[in-house]
Amino acid sequence: MRTFGVEEELLIADPADGTPLALAADILDVAAPLYGEATGEATGETTGGEAGAGSATLKSEFKQEQVEVNSRPCRTAAELRAEIRAGRALSDKAARAVGARVAALATPPVFHATPTLGNQRYAVMGTEFGLISREQLTCGFHVHVSIESPEEGVAVLDRMRHWLPVLLALSANSPFWMGADTGFASYRTQIWNRWPTAGPMDVFGSAESYQAMLSELLGTGVPLDEGMIYFDARLSKGHPTVELRIADVCLYAEDALTIAVIARALVETSAAEWRRGKPASSTLTPVIRMANWKASRFGINQQLLHPLEQRPYPAADVAGALLRHIRVALTGAGDLALARAGVANILRRGTGERLQRQAYSQRRRLSDVVSAAIASTHQDGERSDAGLLSL
Repeated sequence: MRTFGVEEELLIADPADGTPLALAADILDVAAPLYGEATGEATGETTGGEAGAGSATLKSEFKQEQVEVNSRPCRTAAELRAEIRAGRALSDKAARAVGARVAALATPPVFHATPTLGNQRYAVMGTEFGLISREQLTCGFHVHVSIESPEEGVAVLDRMRHWLPVLLALSANSPFWMGADTGFASYRTQIWNRWPTAGPMDVFGSAESYQAMLSELLGTGVPLDEGMIYFDARLSKGHPTVELRIADVCLYAEDALTIAVIARALVETSAAEWRRGKPASSTLTPVIRMANWKASRFGINQQLLHPLEQRPYPAADVAGALLRHIRVALTGAGDLALARAGVANILRRGTGERLQRQAYSQRRRLSDVVSAAIASTHQDGERSDAGLLSL
């Protein structure tokens, strides 16, 4: 069974008024002894913008108003669920100690452009990319899935690229930006896609072609390094994994787990197609961009582009098509029931964008949105086995 793990970027916010707080360094300092307390293992230390020991770790991110929680590689959904919950709890405990809270918000409802950056590399990016950097306070959700070789990894990228917009729709959690309702379910996608390397890519064909593409991009001098290759999915530079990067951070921990098990099954399904000799996706990259845009705009609330037909269908139909596509892999991992129930619950209850808008509608206060998000970050969305999607 393939191992998998996640990176969750969480917003650091003032619990009173919802304002983002530049306290990542302080939270990392406080978090170090908490790891030993929570896990019974040796106390972690903050080194180079990272704190933790044994299990989930905290890291600084692009902005000091956010912190990244990294899980360890897991084999089962139960293990990963425990990692996600523990990482959120530990980061919030450290945040409380410095007068803040952490919330799984993909964009901050209350925000003004900020120059605060996480480290020296990010400071260089801030100089090079101007307003893009100052406004880039967004929180994503990245899923790492193990691969056997770069060749297998590129084959996976080529065969799952047209399915990734569905993951975006299922995770959409960023309707507010600069104090306004944008009309988008995932406005983070629009902000993120300002980076020159962000978005979907063409079929690579081989690991050699993938590396040649990276060399060409880096040779332009626009990306500072390979870490700035922001494809919707890519080969990880530091780990033998495929990294799916398209999703918003999920408001509910259970939704994050649902996205992660689907991502692992999608990687396994794509690898199996490659082993059988099935050709890579023939969907044109501009069409995938349209699918991304539609998922960003509407989330699960209206229609999505069907990955096999590239025509609009109800979101539930498209989500059902994804589950049918990966059914064998989900069954093999023991995740079929979890994925079906998780997707059904997302479709019934809505993603984080719906809760944010509902919270705002009560008194039209953005601080209420952040308060509701803080509460939901640290509890699971209600799960339901009713109305499961047919496969």
